[in-house]
Amino acid sequence: MVERYYRELLRFLSRLVRDSDIAYDIAQESYVRVLALRNAGTTISDPRGLLYRTARNLVIDTHRRATVRAHTIDELECIDEPAADASSQPEQQWESSRRAQALVAAIDALPPRCREAFVLHKFDGLSHSEVAERMRISRNMVEKHIIRALLTCRQRLAAFDSTTSHSTGVVE
Repeated sequence: MVERYYRELLRFLSRLVRDSDIAYDIAQESYVRVLALRNAGTTISDPRGLLYRTARNLVIDTHRRATVRAHTIDELECIDEPAADASSQPEQQWESSRRAQALVAAIDALPPRCREAFVLHKFDGLSHSEVAERMRISRNMVEKHIIRALLTCRQRLAAFDSTTSHSTGVVE
């Protein structure tokens, strides 16, 4: 299996992530996971399909982690800015961190293809047409995936905001 799909998978990942080192790492991790399943006795009817699905999921996870890191760095850069009420600053940072976690959880909960379209569009900055081409689906389907993802994220954040305003006694 390694000899048969490795170069093809590596080319696919290199185009997808545009970084040969990251592509190499994701390809290696994909093989490790698929081979671990096979060695555990799991019957794999489509090893190539499983390998590609595993790689796509790892790409999405990589983007998600990078986004969370960037958000954390942005928050750390804001620490030096003067605040109106210094005593509330840790609470605000904690709430901001919890809100970001709720958003990441909402993205994680999306169906895989929906999450992939959303990540490619929102985090990689690809147009709907580019996402459609990369995912080999119609532009209309990309739009449906992105709308579904946005609605899910908005609902999750609204639910989070309503529970935090009730739990903190804040009335909006």
